[in-house]
Amino acid sequence: MLKINDMTMKFGGVVAVNKFSANIENGQIVGLIGPNGAGKTTVFNVVTGVYKPTEGNVEFNPNETGYVISGLRPDKIAKLGVCRTFQNIRLFKELSVLDNVFIGSHLRLKSNLLSSIFKLPSYNNEERQMYEKARYLLEKVGLYEERNEKAFSLPYGKQRRLEIARALATDPKLLLLDEPAAGMNPQETQDLMGFIGNIKEEFDLTIFLIEHHMEVVMGICERIFVLDHGIMIAEGNPQEIQSDERVIEAYLGVE
Repeated sequence: MLKINDMTMKFGGVVAVNKFSANIENGQIVGLIGPNGAGKTTVFNVVTGVYKPTEGNVEFNPNETGYVISGLRPDKIAKLGVCRTFQNIRLFKELSVLDNVFIGSHLRLKSNLLSSIFKLPSYNNEERQMYEKARYLLEKVGLYEERNEKAFSLPYGKQRRLEIARALATDPKLLLLDEPAAGMNPQETQDLMGFIGNIKEEFDLTIFLIEHHMEVVMGICERIFVLDHGIMIAEGNPQEIQSDERVIEAYLGVE
């Protein structure tokens, strides 16, 4: 599904990520972990087109199309089927819950500007279908009852779900989640783990996530990559990562 080839990202003289490579198979839940400042979000920003890598590239669906996506605009990458959420929630807070998800569907809008301005039948039909899709997604993430509330009024955990529902409205194949459990209490974290597993199956997704909650990472990820100061120091299944001395040293230090 995703192939990252010797990705290097430099900001002036600072090397944020150095020759990072990873393969993510279709249908997997894969984790990217590491101490603060390790370069994790930089990897996500390169994959989603926020940054163009200094060296290396990123391929999406390499077995089918071999499409190199690094260097494309974020909207082009999203249309190919790569969508993300953010570490700091980025909702349209003054809009309703329903409209936040509806906006995500605009990525797939076929009608042109004139048909939307003059409310032609083709646009009206598409708009109706997009609202139906938004309601369906809110049902799936458990937010249908709150559909008419302002996004800012939702509890923190529900805002996280709303951001994921908006991402799902773009019809992604690969969903990137940047610290989805950040700020959640233990019960919300447990609920999130089940929720991520459910949407993976329900929407046939491949999921790539950054997370500091080791309970989440070890509980749902099939493979894990570990970054430290921009360098990958370990890769493996949860059991291998938990016992890797380099990972323990990166997180806990040594005497």
